[in-house]
Amino acid sequence: MANHKSSIKRIRQEESRRLRNRYYGKTMRNAVRKLRSTTDKAEATAMYPSITKMVDKLAKTNVIHKNKANNLKSKLAIYINKLA
Repeated sequence: MANHKSSIKRIRQEESRRLRNRYYGKTMRNAVRKLRSTTDKAEATAMYPSITKMVDKLAKTNVIHKNKANNLKSKLAIYINKLA
């Protein structure tokens, strides 16, 4: 266990950040999963902007890497364009 007040506080902060990042990451993954399971092009096109916004926010706050965010957006756009 840490002895300094500042390191005890840092541990508390890191734990709350970890849980918050985990929640937002899981929410994003579920949204991506939901879009990929959609077979209706109109519905998928409507969902795409909100998922893109979510992914960009997570990349900006370093929850996910910016290249991963761009790869996800690219793959989802390709998936939507392939839908009939």
